[in-house]
Amino acid sequence: MQRRDFVSLFSSASAAALLGAHAPGWAQASARRAASAADRNLILVELKGGNDGLNTVVPYADSRYHALRPVIGLKPEELIRLDAQTGLHAALSPLLPLWEKGELGIVQGVGYPQPNLSHFRSIEIWDTASRSGEYLQEGWVARGMKAGLAGRSSFTTEGVLIGRNDLGPLAGARAISLNNPEAFVNQSRLAQGLDDAFVARGKGNPALQHLLQVESDVNQAAQGLRAERYSFSTQFPAGAFGNGVRAAAQVVASQKDQEGKGGVPVITLTLGSFDTHQNQLATHANLLRQLAEGLAALKGALTELGAWERTLLMTFSEFGRRAAQNSSNGTDHGTAAPHFVAGGAVRGGFYGQAPDLDRLDSTQNTGYSTDFRQLYASVAKDWWGVNPDSVTGGRFEPLKFLAT
Repeated sequence: MQRRDFVSLFSSASAAALLGAHAPGWAQASARRAASAADRNLILVELKGGNDGLNTVVPYADSRYHALRPVIGLKPEELIRLDAQTGLHAALSPLLPLWEKGELGIVQGVGYPQPNLSHFRSIEIWDTASRSGEYLQEGWVARGMKAGLAGRSSFTTEGVLIGRNDLGPLAGARAISLNNPEAFVNQSRLAQGLDDAFVARGKGNPALQHLLQVESDVNQAAQGLRAERYSFSTQFPAGAFGNGVRAAAQVVASQKDQEGKGGVPVITLTLGSFDTHQNQLATHANLLRQLAEGLAALKGALTELGAWERTLLMTFSEFGRRAAQNSSNGTDHGTAAPHFVAGGAVRGGFYGQAPDLDRLDSTQNTGYSTDFRQLYASVAKDWWGVNPDSVTGGRFEPLKFLAT
């Protein structure tokens, strides 16, 4: 392999690997949790663009909701009623079996103090678990690895990002960005067989040594993902998100025969754009349908693999939408919104408080009742068994949506 080919390979986002140094962390984790956390999967689903929470989890019994949204407000008969106050958008019907089985949690009013309404800045805040005016480089997942999770297993790689080129919550971890495992494995084969002279020239050259280390880690990760393609009986939806879900399932399947490895602890998926400034109804319904069908298929595939009980799904988005519709029958950038958690170990039901539409702030947005870092604290403490404070950068009370 020629040097120019090697460098070109690693400029490709589909085979990018970043290295991070990790040290053992929170010694107080229980032995049971420490033994099992390395085998667990966390699948993060980004609702890119800012999902409209009020038309996702709908307070249909609140007259103020209908007053604020005379055109785009959803009528009770158009919804899946979860109780006397709240309903799900009808496009989310594939998630109803999860709700009925107690495997779907809805965390309401998720946000943070002094919210930023810029797409770019707000997703940085979510990715790094920072305060509104704090700028951090390291993702919250990478901090979880450093807090002790990485020391418990020889992971194939610490994360796989599907459909997202930047590392986001995995910034600072050993992570790979790919659209599907097969393409990654095919590309990684090109990195094998570097000539001895090229390797020798790397000695004493820090930049080249770094490239060689990246090459080594990519090959190691590729070997871990090189299991025979699993043939699922689950039917995956068509489209980009459905393909991403299929790829995520294949990554989990590749872990089945790994001896002495913890597989891939974190996978991210991306769906969007939810930036529905105009003519929202049809666009939003289509995106929610893709989300629900994709998550339902993922549940089916993971059940086939025997991995559903050790998998936690969690959605996130940079912000919600404004309470009132705009003049274009859409919604503008908002603040708090609900998010979903699902999995075999999830205690289903509502968490947090429904938005109070009679108490909007000066920007006519809803207040938050659940800090998004409480979700991360829950993952750190109850899923990974690491010190949640080291992940969130402060004390945030974990939610109790995990039966672990």
